[in-house]
Amino acid sequence: MIELLWPWAFALAPLPLLLRALLPPRAHRDAALRVPFSLPWRSIESGAARGTGQRGALLLLVLAWLGLLAALARPTWVGEPVALPNEGRDLMLAVDISGSMRVEDMRVGNELARRIDAVKAVGGQFIERRRGDRVGLILFGSRAYVQSPLSYDTRTVDRFLREAQIGFAGQETAIGDALGLAVKRLRERPAESRVLVLLTDGQDTASSVDPLEAAALAATLDIRVHTIGIGAESLTVPGILGSRFGSRRVNPSADLDEATLEAIASGTGGRYFRARDPQELEAIYREIDRLEPVETDTATFRPRRSLLHWPLAVAVLASFLLALRELGGGSLWPRRLSA
Repeated sequence: MIELLWPWAFALAPLPLLLRALLPPRAHRDAALRVPFSLPWRSIESGAARGTGQRGALLLLVLAWLGLLAALARPTWVGEPVALPNEGRDLMLAVDISGSMRVEDMRVGNELARRIDAVKAVGGQFIERRRGDRVGLILFGSRAYVQSPLSYDTRTVDRFLREAQIGFAGQETAIGDALGLAVKRLRERPAESRVLVLLTDGQDTASSVDPLEAAALAATLDIRVHTIGIGAESLTVPGILGSRFGSRRVNPSADLDEATLEAIASGTGGRYFRARDPQELEAIYREIDRLEPVETDTATFRPRRSLLHWPLAVAVLASFLLALRELGGGSLWPRRLSA
């Protein structure tokens, strides 16, 4: 759609006719030298040719004037409405990739999957649902590092999570360092709502920052921390040659420090969740979606592009042709000199 920002400019269209009617006619001066025998030469040009030349000049003048007025009216192309997400939350995910995340105790049907594989599958779906939020990703083991800064590009954050490999950050678990790094990243953002979802299957064994001290700092900055403890509570270890003979049941989550995770969540206004299988993990992420809903209302804008260069080009071209006509002695193109 084309829109005129200053349509009143076309009110100036009759101005040349008004000036011609109000101003006195220009006085014609007689030539200083009269050539009596020039009449035969002038008769070569027919009256029809003169009429055509005058109409052509008038048409060029009209085009030049209307082109200037159209450019002054500032024509603008207005595109279709484009939806923009409103400012959502700053949501950071901190995911444990220590050595214990390779334990196969996540039951999917009759099969057992590694903890990290369940986190990638279910966590990726959670990230995709957070469109409208700025989502970031922190991976931690013995050390914590930012894999993806806060971004609206949830597809890239999901890809970074799926590409995470166990052991890249070490074999131990640094919950306090991951929490402190998330606080550092979130406090730089001017968002009204800052959220951290921290997932681990163990206890802090490698941090330089105490997890509860980091949680206290998060609370002072209004950062809510939801914690998730992942891992089954019961797992049958096969016996000799994989048979039931000599098999035993163990608790693969014996090292999970639920007390610390609960204290982190309650101290920051968040909640602690326990995920024993992928189905519970999916339900937890759905509950976090409910607790921290994504903004559904969107703002719209219409892209605009100025078109004034087109009528201005018409005016310039018409003026150029008029100038060529004057240089040619009244014709549209310059005359050639005869021998």
